[in-house]
Amino acid sequence: MITITAIRIPTAITTTAMPIETDADRAALFRLMTWMSPAYPVGAYTYSQGLEWAVETGAVHDTETLRAWLVEVLRFGSGRNDAILFRHAHGAALAGDGEVLLDVADLAAALQPSAERRLEALAQGKAFALATLPVFECPRLAMLLEARGDALAYPVAVAVAAADQGIAVFPALAAYLHGFGANLVSAGVRLVPLGQSAGLQVLTALEAVFGEVAAASADISLDDLGGATILADIASMCHETQYTRLFRS
Repeated sequence: MITITAIRIPTAITTTAMPIETDADRAALFRLMTWMSPAYPVGAYTYSQGLEWAVETGAVHDTETLRAWLVEVLRFGSGRNDAILFRHAHGAALAGDGEVLLDVADLAAALQPSAERRLEALAQGKAFALATLPVFECPRLAMLLEARGDALAYPVAVAVAAADQGIAVFPALAAYLHGFGANLVSAGVRLVPLGQSAGLQVLTALEAVFGEVAAASADISLDDLGGATILADIASMCHETQYTRLFRS
């Protein structure tokens, strides 16, 4: 005789429908995925922020040292500064304050610690604007490109485009930081070299840091810009004269 017993559904599982996000939420998500995709033509894959020199010297040589290097850069270096600049540029764009926006753009361009890092920030910023404007309606970004042209830093360009498209600052900034980290992880995978699984482990370990840095930037003024990742800054300077190079920074 076959006995059929009732199956108890765990309390964590519910049969009620989950809330569905709005069409605007979906549009923002897909827009950010497009902008931060490796296929978006900003040339991010050609830069390493001095990581190539760090690998050459042995400072970064495995999964753990790559993770540690990137955590420091995100929390105390260029990742933190980019997040602060991103928030202030996004806020100025939303408020329609062109004067403040230009000031943030000028500060972002001047803040770079080395010639290669300046090239990286400004080349990607201009490339992002040139790729975005023919496809997406971004009037403030168009104004910024016209006013600053070759001095438009990448985090500012992305922030202004997000504001123009009505994308909230936190998801936009989180996506930007994820793209920032993913590019450096990819560079590390190629340089060390590491396997793809090791690279994914590092990127996954950085997820909480992306959220932490994005959230912390909400309470930081432009007066608090600065960094404590001296070795990363020196690495970007030393990379300029490195004998064998795969990356532009």
